[in-house]
Amino acid sequence: MSQVVTAKLSYLRMGPRKVRLVADMIRGRKISKALEILVLSKKAAARPILKLLNSAVANAKHNNNLMAADLCVKTIMVDGGPMLKRWMPKAHGRATPVRERTSHITLGLSELTVKPKKKLSK
Repeated sequence: MSQVVTAKLSYLRMGPRKVRLVADMIRGRKISKALEILVLSKKAAARPILKLLNSAVANAKHNNNLMAADLCVKTIMVDGGPMLKRWMPKAHGRATPVRERTSHITLGLSELTVKPKKKLSK
């Protein structure tokens, strides 16, 4: 049974919908491919997710003696955090609420499992 190594990022000042777009790009990928995608991505959420991925790989190496080449992104969840509630002035003395969203990201890495190839019957 392969063990799952986790890393968490809390209170990221970015909306969860924007972060999920980047998270969906790396879910299920090998570490080398995920790093490549995040480095080349133009999305602003790619930078904090890249830092989180590097942290998770360091956790796996230091705490569990796992090799980075054998790891893949098993799970990545982006949940909404608390909202900062602000007010935006509008015309005629009115004000409208502004909800500045935050995100919590949980990243799980696991070892790649090699599936045995089926022999073709003749």
